[in-house]
Amino acid sequence: MLCVEKNILHARPVFGRAALARERAAVARAMLGNCHFCAHHCGVNRLAGEVGLCHAGSEARFFLAQTEVTDELELIPTFAIALSGCDLRCDFCITGAESWNPRAGNSFNAKEMAAKAEAALVDGARTIMVLGGEPTIHLHAVLELVAELPDEAQLVWKTNAHGSAQARELLDGIFDVWLADYKFGSDTCALRLAKVSNYTSSVRENLLWADRHSELIVRHLLMPGHIECCWRPVAKWLGENLAGVKVNLRSGFWPAWHSRWHPELRGTVSTDEAKRAQRLAEIHGLNLIP
Repeated sequence: MLCVEKNILHARPVFGRAALARERAAVARAMLGNCHFCAHHCGVNRLAGEVGLCHAGSEARFFLAQTEVTDELELIPTFAIALSGCDLRCDFCITGAESWNPRAGNSFNAKEMAAKAEAALVDGARTIMVLGGEPTIHLHAVLELVAELPDEAQLVWKTNAHGSAQARELLDGIFDVWLADYKFGSDTCALRLAKVSNYTSSVRENLLWADRHSELIVRHLLMPGHIECCWRPVAKWLGENLAGVKVNLRSGFWPAWHSRWHPELRGTVSTDEAKRAQRLAEIHGLNLIP
């Protein structure tokens, strides 16, 4: 991030979250001219129509905005806002058609979306969750949304935890909860299944930061054939570095999108695999939540 941008972020008065988000939204939109929101660090000028690995332009779109009840129990009902496009290419993505395509869905208008979110809160939603795809690539639009929301709203940042240090700086103090995926325990698996390099170091850096700056919930989706290579090292690292952090171990893998390209992903998690995964969580003392 440019020094002038760092000065804008750090030399700020103390005020409410909405005002802080409004200030940072302007900074984030300017940063599209040399985009480093995610750990790919493409450095493209999205304002001039250039695209990086996520293929996103300067304007966000969304493919879902509705109240959901399938997430962690302490967060639901949540008004979920799913932004189109992602910086990863997970072949097993359950919403791959929209998550890979930043041009899917409808144009995103911060004021209109904020009005829908507030109406959902009135109707009984407990939280507002921003997800994707991956919301980090649309950080400017997310901050514009938060600028329109009441400061007291409980906000959840659902992320693949592949954001950059610049993104973290813009997000500091904005979301109450980080719901972060730790998908792969192996960089080899991450490269093969999601086309991402240096995955482990980026995700761990983000998780450690999120634990210091917000409430953190780590989510891991068990995949068939990936207990030893992925879940075992993830469980071990979480137990050693984020003891007590809430972990949602999910076993409901479904062979969606391009899963058929990978022989081990053509089925679901076996009962034996689920039991082994649960045992690893116990061995490493993880704080599992539903």
